Amino acid sequence: MISANGITLRLGKKALFEDVNIKFTEGNCYGLIGANGAGKSTFLKILAGRLESTNGDIAITPGQRLSFLEQDHFKYDEYPVLDTVMMGNKRLYEIMKEKDAIYAKPDFSDEDGIKAAELEGEFAAMNGWEAESDAANLLNGLGVDTEYHSGLMKDLNGALKVKVLLARALFGNPDILLLDEPTNHLDLDAIAWLEEFLINFENTVIVVSHDRYFLNKVCTMIADIDYGKIQLYTGNYDFWYESSQLMVKQMKEANRKKEEKIKELQEFIQRFSANASKSKQATSRKRALEKIELDDIKPSSRKYPYIDFRPSREIGNEVLTVEGISKTVDGEKVLDNISFVLNREDKVALVGPNEKAKTLLFKILSGEIEPDEGSYKWGLTTTQAYFPKDNSKIFSGDETIVEWLTQFSENKDVTYVRGFLGRMLFAGDDGLKKVKVLSGGEKVRCLLSRMMISGSNVLMLDEPTDHLDMEAITALNNGLIKFPGVLIFSSRDHQVVQTTANRIMEIIGGKLVDKISTYDEYLDSDEMARKRFTFTVSESEADDD
Repeated sequence: MISANGITLRLGKKALFEDVNIKFTEGNCYGLIGANGAGKSTFLKILAGRLESTNGDIAITPGQRLSFLEQDHFKYDEYPVLDTVMMGNKRLYEIMKEKDAIYAKPDFSDEDGIKAAELEGEFAAMNGWEAESDAANLLNGLGVDTEYHSGLMKDLNGALKVKVLLARALFGNPDILLLDEPTNHLDLDAIAWLEEFLINFENTVIVVSHDRYFLNKVCTMIADIDYGKIQLYTGNYDFWYESSQLMVKQMKEANRKKEEKIKELQEFIQRFSANASKSKQATSRKRALEKIELDDIKPSSRKYPYIDFRPSREIGNEVLTVEGISKTVDGEKVLDNISFVLNREDKVALVGPNEKAKTLLFKILSGEIEPDEGSYKWGLTTTQAYFPKDNSKIFSGDETIVEWLTQFSENKDVTYVRGFLGRMLFAGDDGLKKVKVLSGGEKVRCLLSRMMISGSNVLMLDEPTDHLDMEAITALNNGLIKFPGVLIFSSRDHQVVQTTANRIMEIIGGKLVDKISTYDEYLDSDEMARKRFTFTVSESEADDD
């Protein structure tokens, strides 16, 4: 068990947390939620002992081990991958290194033998002999192939480093597991594996995530941060949402009834206060009036943007024809003879772990790069808007947000442009911020504003949910569901894919798997399993050759 007792954290004059008291118990997975800036990551750091609170203390059951998901992707660059994972259990790793040092001594003494025996006993009690295989299983489950296990961390790309650091946090069955955005940069297969791991994990988990589907799958409790307080709710994210909405509704209804009673009492008092025969009744009602207190209903600190993609023209029957597109990058054939036709009702999700292939296809279809072979043709009635995964070049200029968005609008009226920015929570002086200083989430909201103002009837979005908070993801999800045009998108958010897409595409071994279905139906399909197996075997045979 881990508990926060009277935790207060002040940043200057502002109190981020005020006298927070909360217990996290064994056997539960807690989803820590709240608006951007509410202090979710900060509270995790306080629990982990990585940040000092102004007042209060953190208590952990004696003898229990706490594990925290590292965010520094370069911290272990000089260590082997397997060692990095096993370092998640600090004491076990220390024993391994101490044993190796003793056995490597050229003048091995009796004292060394005694010490080694003690270490061997402790090592065995901690299941040390299974440490390497356990670490390897975690890595394989998250999609880090065996070929990387003996290499150095510095030789891995960013996505693989994220998976190794996650495996490090999970390693050794920690008593308390703190995870800050564990699904960030994970593909949907790795997220599904993590979901099953946490569902079967028997100790205490506290997780921050913007992935609603993930929270619904793994959480037994929700800890909601709002106005410096943390309120516990039993159940998953959807249950919290329904409960919190119901609570506010009930409080408003109670206040409405109290206001009606107040009005009734006030009218009686005003009417009969001067009447001697009614004076006692008027006095009694005054006392009753004084006892009525309205519930203090604070508006939530959460802010929901409004995302509404409205095409300027209706799309025709001919949307997109792709014929035999191939592309090789650094000697690897990433796209191999890709062909498909998009129809006017299609909402296509590009899924699977091959991030490079998905992004490459988006870049080709948007005209950013040319294929090595093959062709594609957009229908005459189509207008396309593209949301790139990498937006660093787009926001490198010195213009303000208003100036930046105006260049993409046919209507140059400032009030018109500011209307689109207002929908995305850029109100007042926020529109005068320089685009080069925007945060990741702010850049994403700017790009979505650009897509809305374009009036396009075909939207291409490459991981648009990255960097967004849960409120913005919910708004985007609703906007994509309502969009009457054609979509082709990728997202690591399971709920966005499941509720939006009616057609699933996955690129495996450079080849396209194309299925008319929802995402859940696709995951359950025998066809997908067979094709995965076929491509895997083919690749293995090619490697053997």
